[in-house]
Amino acid sequence: MNLVTRCLAVFTALFVLMHPAIADEGEWTHATSLTGTPKYPAGFPHFDYVNPKAPKGGLVRLSSTGSFDTFNPILPRGEVADGIGLIFEGLMAPSFDELNISADYGLLAEATKHADDDSWVSFRLNPDAKWHDGMPVTIEDVIWSFEKAIELNPQQKFYYANVISAKKTGEREVTFAFDVKNNRELPHIMGQLTILPKHWWEGKDANGKQRDIKRGTLEPPLGSGPYRIGKFRAGRSVTFEQVEDHWAKNLNVNIGQNNFDAIRYEYYRDSTVLLQGFKADQYDYRRENSAKNWATGYKNFPALEKGHVKLIEFPDKASGVMQAFVPNLRKDKFKDANVRRALGLAYDFETLNRTVFFGQYLRVPSYFAGTELASTGLPQGKELEILEKFRGKIPDSVFTTPYENPISGDNKQLRANLKKAVGLMKQAGWVLKGGKMVHAETGKPFEFEYLDHSQNGERSVLPWKKNLARIGITLNYRVVDTSQYINRLRSFEFDMVTFVWGQSLSPGNEQRNYWGSSSADRAGSRNFAGISDPTIDALIDEVIFAGDRDSLVAATQALDRVLLWSDFVIPQFYYPFDRIAMWDRFGRPEKLPEYNVAFPTVWWFDTEKAKNIP
Repeated sequence: MNLVTRCLAVFTALFVLMHPAIADEGEWTHATSLTGTPKYPAGFPHFDYVNPKAPKGGLVRLSSTGSFDTFNPILPRGEVADGIGLIFEGLMAPSFDELNISADYGLLAEATKHADDDSWVSFRLNPDAKWHDGMPVTIEDVIWSFEKAIELNPQQKFYYANVISAKKTGEREVTFAFDVKNNRELPHIMGQLTILPKHWWEGKDANGKQRDIKRGTLEPPLGSGPYRIGKFRAGRSVTFEQVEDHWAKNLNVNIGQNNFDAIRYEYYRDSTVLLQGFKADQYDYRRENSAKNWATGYKNFPALEKGHVKLIEFPDKASGVMQAFVPNLRKDKFKDANVRRALGLAYDFETLNRTVFFGQYLRVPSYFAGTELASTGLPQGKELEILEKFRGKIPDSVFTTPYENPISGDNKQLRANLKKAVGLMKQAGWVLKGGKMVHAETGKPFEFEYLDHSQNGERSVLPWKKNLARIGITLNYRVVDTSQYINRLRSFEFDMVTFVWGQSLSPGNEQRNYWGSSSADRAGSRNFAGISDPTIDALIDEVIFAGDRDSLVAATQALDRVLLWSDFVIPQFYYPFDRIAMWDRFGRPEKLPEYNVAFPTVWWFDTEKAKNIP
């Protein structure tokens, strides 16, 4: 062996050691799936739920509340414009008819492969992928996007905490290596990374000023997606215009999608004005989250009576939900579970639902309400096996009693619940004196501030406040502007708020951000309750490292059951349908995807329908 050959052999060996993906080649594939086999084979023409011949053109107007002050998509501060994802792409693209986007298909990446033990994943870029300025999307863009995301956004750093390297392992190949094995979600979520153009962010603007990814900006950024930013009014509206020469227009994951010439977001600061804006035909599509509006807000509405507006309910099969009053466990007053349970006993959902919500809602029975992931009855099978590992560290009631929320609905039952609440407060060191609930040792009254960003919450909070007052507890209702509310949430400067955690059908790493000890004191996390419990951490790991669907369901049900019996939050209500109000200007595929309404992604502007609306 000559010197050149020997050196080449040594270099090759070192390269293999540095890049494990080369040592264990794996098998390139067109798709990834968290559970089972992807539905669509290699070379599939288009997703089943699209109309491949959908008309192109027209404008769709959407709405948002609040404001926006930046187009920078990765910074944790500031308010990024809604719809900004329309101009960017990921390595992979989701389908909407496979267990809530648990399968992804090639987009910027034409193929992917991963280790059998999920210790790394590789992506091979599509050679046709281009930015809107015609420059190719490169491996350097991918690595830079990842590095900037974890550098500048603590939430992203936490989310990708198990990623230890991102390296170029081929001309068009990037490999992400992990510090854990058998986390089935890691290869999948790396394909969802938003890819940004390094050359644009490190370049200069039209005035010769150096751009800075570390700062917010209202300069429309360069993207690779189907839309680019057109006209906008800072904080008021932004229009996304279709890119005619979009490189992936004819890719199978895009056929029948992105059918509008333009998508515009109009911003409203007040929810009442927001509804009136819809009725005045200022925007086209509205998700209605108010039971009162759904029951009464569209009455005596001429456009509805004439058929120009449609009210539609779509079954929500894609997500679980926990909406709850969230006490801040970082505050001493809420640390005792008896206190939190007592507060829950004063919440009369049944009366509230009947008198305020027109009987539309169901009580939230689970952190994954509405899905197969929700715990029910008593634990059995795989779930019981998991819970047995933690016997003695979790409430005994987990094994003996099905979880149920307190039931009220009439004065007799409410009085009984309030009596129980007083007893629980006494166990926690609080006593009722002179009509006030006070600490037995210090005499300090029990009171807390409920923080909100809209007066709309009064309808559900004030009846609870009244019930709490009957046992001497003072709830102070305070409304602040949206920006202050968001800042206080991010820094956990509150006593009590309402929050909604949406859940996919494939829970994983995000559970650490919701309930994990590592996120309890990390500003900006969604662990608003401040849960810090090693047993919960271990149960989250059972979910993350579940090897198959059955194990995932069992582990999630076990986590759900322990969260419920720990009384970390006070469950409120949910509705198992998406309530949609829309102006009848649009067409849609004959069969929408099972797990997503997919508006406006797979819908289109219907010229004939639009002609019928004055």
